[in-house]
Amino acid sequence: MAVAYHKRTHKNGELRITDAGQEVTLVGWVQNYRDHGGMVFVDLRDYTGVTQLKFNPETDPQAHETARALRNEYVIAVLGHVAQRGANINPKLPTGEIEVEIRELDLLNRSKPVPFEITDQCDASEDLRLKNRMLDLRRPQNQSIFRLRHRIASAVRKYFDANGFVEIETPYLTKSTPEGARDYLVPSRVQQGHFYALPQSPQIFKQLFMMSGFDRYAQIVRCFRDEDLRADRQPEFTQVDLEMAFVQADEVMAAVEGCCREIFKQGIGVDIPLPAPRISYQEAMDRYGIDRPDTRFGLELQDVTDILRNIEFAVFRGPIDSGGVVKCIVAKGADKLTRKITDGLTSELRGIGAGGLPLTKVIAGQDGPEFSTGVAKHLQPFCRAVCEVSGAEPGDTIFFAVGSYGDACKHLHYVRTRLGEILELIPDDEWHLLWVVDFPMFEWDEEEKRWFSTHHPFTAPRDEDVDMLDSDPGRVRAKAYDLVLNGTEMAGGSIRIHQPDVQAQVFRLLGIPDEEARAKFQFLMEALAYGAPPHGGIAFGLDRWVMILAKAQSLRDVVAFPKTQRAVCPLTDAPSEVSEGQLRELGIDLRPEVKAKKDQAAGGPEHVHRAHDE
Repeated sequence: MAVAYHKRTHKNGELRITDAGQEVTLVGWVQNYRDHGGMVFVDLRDYTGVTQLKFNPETDPQAHETARALRNEYVIAVLGHVAQRGANINPKLPTGEIEVEIRELDLLNRSKPVPFEITDQCDASEDLRLKNRMLDLRRPQNQSIFRLRHRIASAVRKYFDANGFVEIETPYLTKSTPEGARDYLVPSRVQQGHFYALPQSPQIFKQLFMMSGFDRYAQIVRCFRDEDLRADRQPEFTQVDLEMAFVQADEVMAAVEGCCREIFKQGIGVDIPLPAPRISYQEAMDRYGIDRPDTRFGLELQDVTDILRNIEFAVFRGPIDSGGVVKCIVAKGADKLTRKITDGLTSELRGIGAGGLPLTKVIAGQDGPEFSTGVAKHLQPFCRAVCEVSGAEPGDTIFFAVGSYGDACKHLHYVRTRLGEILELIPDDEWHLLWVVDFPMFEWDEEEKRWFSTHHPFTAPRDEDVDMLDSDPGRVRAKAYDLVLNGTEMAGGSIRIHQPDVQAQVFRLLGIPDEEARAKFQFLMEALAYGAPPHGGIAFGLDRWVMILAKAQSLRDVVAFPKTQRAVCPLTDAPSEVSEGQLRELGIDLRPEVKAKKDQAAGGPEHVHRAHDE
């Protein structure tokens, strides 16, 4: 009987010294081969690891001869006995103490020469790897990532099922809504001139489930956003969405923390300390300069505006008199901060819109701390007070940011992050979860002269701030909460508006007239009018969780078949053109300039029409 018809007895990462003497059947891909003239050695790989095979011409001449013709990525099945390697142990492999002496070999399939090695130390470009993604996914590192992804998804489902959540699918073909990123539109063939939108989130539908009496809902769902891409963005992505009825924010956050505990435990075997601390949006901005702070290290921002209010230095005095602020960061014992490094930081800051990076060093003077270098001469009279507030000591360097509150926070957050990297302050093996709460409900857009939702237009205001919706919307705080992990926003949620009059009031404040609100959200407004319960929920990106826990560099590393930054799939060449017949059936006529470009790419209109006729 051929080896291929024997049942596989072990996987290639499983065999150990205790299996010596066993007859085994293995299958997999040839990782590499070595022909030593007499003996042939092959490393056989599957998703569990690698086992060394030994082909001896005296054991089976035919198997030995076939083995001499093997090449990388050939698919084979072998039958043989496990033997100890003796003095030739490979300590780098879990299977390194054994090898399998082969007496039968089946060549199941050949492979063309592969464009890159199927190893973790692959130096091929990302474009080449994504073009050949099925080969890239064979690499052990990627196998590990997608098995981690499976464990996380499985842990999420088990947790919510055990806690009374019901998984219900929401539609992929739905209605376009205002706010947020662009929708992907899908033309309707039977309703020509009308379009579905692929959902950016199942937000409204999960609220409707609460109004339907399901009480607790959770779903792992695909979502779509037609936006410019970055390392942590994809046009299609996977969210974990949940919603709960008759709850306050604390209950939603507690449910999410329980899920996080399982993600860490089942995903990477880590017990995460819970409950996670909570800080307000304002405190996060004051202390860290951003609403998703990395709390694994210090370097917190300090406000020294009041201390320097009477300073004569125009670079500081001008912004202070205009209502701005002066904030600073103290780098403790900053011996590594050479002039080259601080000049580089200044250049980087100018690249994000800052005017520069004022700094000074603290030295020990006869009567206490003194400033030296940088802007020292302008700040010397305020040295003692600045050091007391900021905690600066001799040997430290103080970095300043001057300007509007928002700019000062933005620029010092950047400096804080870079200093954390330069001074090696950021631990790689710690996981710091943090809740940020009490966000402003609205943001003012100066260009459009209108308010926008900080989260989304269905977020409820804090009870004590409802009266300010009309009189002072900028001061209204939302019942919103974001979960942050090591400086990355992992989840965002809120308690929802459940009263139709409040929802209509918010729509009007956002510049959505009653008529437009009825057209776009009639089903929601109707549902709110039929006894909607108080409810709230949250959503977190499954892709991002996998990326962070796998310590991957990009979301593209944790999505099986990702798109590039141009929203193109290198493997399938999607998006692609469709025939004019398909466009006519959908009632779509391309703009003249798009048609011209399409015709030119296809070799001219005649070529296009002929191809369609064929």
